[in-house]
Amino acid sequence: MHAPHFPRSGEELRSALAGLLDGLPPRQAAQAVERLIASYRGLTPTDAPVLRDRSDVAAYAAYRMPATFEAVRSALEAFRDRLPSFVPASHVDVGGGTGAATWAVASAWEGEDRRTTVLDWAAPALALGAELAGTASDPALRAARWERGIIGDGLRVPDGTDLVTVSYVLKELTDAGRAAVVAEAARAAQAVVIVEPGTPDGYLRIIEARDRLVADGFRVVAPCPHSGACPIEPGKDWCHFSARVSRSSLHRQVKGGSLAYEDEKFAYVAAVRGSLPEASAGAPARIVRKPQIRKGQVLLELCTAEDGLTRETVTKRHGDAYKAARDADWGDEWPPAGV
Repeated sequence: MHAPHFPRSGEELRSALAGLLDGLPPRQAAQAVERLIASYRGLTPTDAPVLRDRSDVAAYAAYRMPATFEAVRSALEAFRDRLPSFVPASHVDVGGGTGAATWAVASAWEGEDRRTTVLDWAAPALALGAELAGTASDPALRAARWERGIIGDGLRVPDGTDLVTVSYVLKELTDAGRAAVVAEAARAAQAVVIVEPGTPDGYLRIIEARDRLVADGFRVVAPCPHSGACPIEPGKDWCHFSARVSRSSLHRQVKGGSLAYEDEKFAYVAAVRGSLPEASAGAPARIVRKPQIRKGQVLLELCTAEDGLTRETVTKRHGDAYKAARDADWGDEWPPAGV
């Protein structure tokens, strides 16, 4: 498990979130979060936003934005590492709410010029997102456009958008709404990154979206080392990853825990239209479970382009590969460059 990573944009987001709950009694904030979590477990119609006012948005943003930021940042870094030549000059954050994915894009491509639009149906979320972004040092964050609209059938993304992100949104939509969002992202964008909770049903939504993107001519960049059918049998297992998140006092109050961190489980797909440049094809496998370190050996669960799901045992006799395996993490490509 990688330690929490806070580039400048991440540190700035944490600082901005720390001031959100000033003047709001801690128990009131916790109650707002508990109610909102319960609401999000069900179906959220797009014409009835769950985030009703600024206090709702502030409580939920302080609670959820760090985890969403870390999950999306992890997915974007895997995408960027495998396709380093891709630098988005335009970005649309579909269902972006308070903009966690927009902050994650700023982290992944720190210092790059970029036109960003955040689309959401909840006006209070957009207003608070714009307020937070206004504190950022990143010019693209400060200049982002925050636009209200229906997320689902009728969604419109500007033609020629370089990157579309859709994070923690698909569960809130009907089957038809999910299909419409993915289809519009595929129609308009050069690259699409979709992130969902790392649950069995979240994985199924990702696979559904992945299949639609591939059918529309996209090539999977991450996490899969291929664009073929997922080798995991639905109902028996699911593909997901983990990002470590520092916990605030609000996290500890709502969840009743004392640890200074928690692990956000997420599933994702990152895809690009057309073929990947050969030089950016990446490693032939990805580690899909936490490596098991035993005496003198490391057990790796891998998804491979050629053989689907496989297990590899790396021992001391493998030399540099053994050292690399001991340092490897869940979600990393395997083998690393130079091994």
